[in-house]
Amino acid sequence: MFMQIAIGAIGIGIVLMVGYLVIAQVRTAIPTPQVANTCQGQVGIDPACAGGDNVSAYVDSTTFTEGVSGVQATVFAGFGLVAVGIIVLAAFGLINIFR
Repeated sequence: MFMQIAIGAIGIGIVLMVGYLVIAQVRTAIPTPQVANTCQGQVGIDPACAGGDNVSAYVDSTTFTEGVSGVQATVFAGFGLVAVGIIVLAAFGLINIFR
C-alpha cells in the first residue's frame, strides 16, 4: 500500500517540477507588447513622468507584465497546494506503516 502511495507522490512531484519549468519558460517566451510612451519629451513638465523613460517612443506594457505575473503567482500557488497534498499523502503512508 505504501509503495503505491510513494510512487504516486513521486509521479505528482515530477509533474509539479515540469509544471514549474513550463510556466517559467512560457512566461519568458511570450513577447511583451509595446505601447506608446506618453511621457516621451515630458522632462520636467509632467510630474507623473518623473523618473520614467522620457526618451523612448515605445515602452513595455505594464498591464500585460502585471497580468502575467499574477497568473504565474496563481499557478504557482496551485502547485504549492498540490505539494502540500503530497506531503500529507506521504505522512499518511508513513503512519500506516508504523501503525
